[in-house]
Formats: sequence, structure tokens, C-alpha cells
Amino acid sequence: MSASFIPGAKLCEQFYKEAVRPILIRYFPELKHAGALLGPGSEVLGFDDEISTDHHWGPRVMLFVEEENETYSEQIIQTLAQNLPYEFHGYPTNFTSPDPNNNGVQLLQAMTDGPVNHRVTVQTIRSFFVDYLGFDIEQSLEPADWLSFSEQHLRSITNGAIYHDEVGLGQVCARFAYYPHDVWLYLLAAVWARIGEEEHLMGRAGMVGDEVGSAVIGARLVRDIMRLCFLMEKAYAPYPKWFGSAFKQLPDSQALWPVLQGALCSDTWQERECYLIKAYEHLAIRHNVLKLTEPFPEQVTSFFGRPFQVITLHGFTEALLRRIEDPRVKRIIARPTIGSLDLLSDNTELISNPAWRPFIRQLYQ
Repeated sequence: MSASFIPGAKLCEQFYKEAVRPILIRYFPELKHAGALLGPGSEVLGFDDEISTDHHWGPRVMLFVEEENETYSEQIIQTLAQNLPYEFHGYPTNFTSPDPNNNGVQLLQAMTDGPVNHRVTVQTIRSFFVDYLGFDIEQSLEPADWLSFSEQHLRSITNGAIYHDEVGLGQVCARFAYYPHDVWLYLLAAVWARIGEEEHLMGRAGMVGDEVGSAVIGARLVRDIMRLCFLMEKAYAPYPKWFGSAFKQLPDSQALWPVLQGALCSDTWQERECYLIKAYEHLAIRHNVLKLTEPFPEQVTSFFGRPFQVITLHGFTEALLRRIEDPRVKRIIARPTIGSLDLLSDNTELISNPAWRPFIRQLYQ
């Protein structure tokens, strides 16, 4: 493969417009559909590079059809297999079969004759959301749903690309644009609570000579600080591989990036705390700018007389929870503030597999 790298989202858009859609117009002229790139894949988030091309990457597109036209799916797939070009902008359109020994990975594979084993999928909007989010779009969105969705899935739906839409795909995706206001307040409160649970422990571990333990807690605090920044900017956070890359795209990241790097690279808990203090005070300033609650002090304070500097004792969590008015969310905050799925666990299987969502949802019932 000698083609120069083209970002996947751009390649797939061109593939749809120049190769896929002309075939659909010719053979299925009455078919209403949407062409898009949603769901998993670094290219969906715009973070792909040349290394990304080694698995599941290439000219592909997702076609969405109306429920009554789902029966045409196999016919559409076979028609494309017989009529797609073997190469598009220097890349094969043919893929290997899923590798059962490598998580079903498919690779680009050049060919010169026969039907193309392409990666143009055909589905309904409803089936996609059931499969990817574990949610039936015929239902209303409840706070328990929002809290049991993973942010990485929400981001890859709302940040994905829609190239053509005659079936209302964009309208459905817009339902997931961002958390409802009171769910957002609850999540902000939950991350402040997480910081409050550990900000004093970083120094305590270091004080007894456990700098490794202190560094681990410090890294957890850095992650929570970054997650709070995503929330403050109303931006969904992606999965860990692109967490830092996406953070750098936030408007406020320039000020915090060297501070967080300093916290992660510190050799002693005292040095680590100095960096974290700067981050804490930055968060307090950002909180006051949002004007979601009464203003709070923007400087750290000592932890009940111990030599550890903290910020959450000012009461950010409690103040945010008091602003919640939705009775459904109020029922949730009557119990401990655990936050959403992404705050409960970083287990990849739990976060990425929507089959777990009904069980997680029960936590908020």
C-alpha cells in the first residue's frame, strides 16, 4: 500500500460520495438512507494516524435505512460487493475476513477480481443504538440512562460524521448532544467528591515514605482534574488512548498541561502537592466563572489541621447538589454520590460492552 495517509474521516467521506452513493443511486434510486461514520475507531474521533491503518482502518461507511427497507440490506451489500472499485485513492476497498485469533480484526487486502469484501454496513438507526449504546431510541432518555452510558460511546456518536441524511439520523444523534442540566450538575458534584476523597491521601502516603503510593494517588487526582475540565467544558471524554489528546483540545488545557505534567513527574509528595495546588485553584476559578453556585474561595486550605493542602472542603459538591431540581435526579442524590459509569470503573469490558448497561442502570433506580 503506497498511498499517502489520508485521515480516515476524510477518506470515508470521499468513499461514500464518490464510490458508494453513485452505486446506490444507480441500483436503489428510491432508497432513502443516511451515510455516516459513527461508533468505534480512532478515525471517528479524528485521532487516527498512519499507525492506525494496521487494523480495521480503510475506506468504509455506515448506511442507515428505514425499518421497512431493512430487508434490502443483503441485496445492498452484495450489489456494492459486485460494483465497488478494487482501489480507492490508493487504498484497497477489500478487507480480510475477521481474524478469530485477533479480536476479529480486518485488514486491507488488495485484489484484482471477484466480489469485494467491503466494510459498508447496512443497519437501521434503531438497531445501531441498541447494539452500540444498549438503548432503544423509541424510549425516552432518563437520568439513569445518561449515567449508565459510557462517555466514549457518547463522544463517538456526537463527534462522528454524517455525510448524507434522509432518514433522521442527525436528529437522533442530537438527542445525545450533552447531558441534561441536572445530570451535568450531578456529575460535576461527583468528580469534586472524588477529588475530595483522595486529595489529602496523596501527601499522607508520601509522609510515611511511600512515594510510589503517593504517585499513584497523584495520578488518579490528575485524571479526575482532567475529567472535571471535560465536564466544565461540556465535552465528552474519549477512552484512555485519546484522553490526553482530547484534553489538549479543550480551551483551558494550555494553562493546565504543564501543571499536570509536573504533578505526574514529581519525585516527592511535597513537589507533587505544589503542582496539584495550582490545578485545584485553577478548577476553583473555573467553577466560579460558571456561576452554577455561590462563589467559593479560590485558594486551598489545610486538611483539618494536617499539613496537606486541599480545595474541596470549601463545599463544591454540596453546593452543586443543592442546585438540582429534577425530582428524578433528586432521588439519585439521596444516596451516595457515585457519579456515572466512567466514575464507577475504568474496566474496559464494563465500559465498552453495552450488555452490562442494564445492570449498571439499576444502581440509579
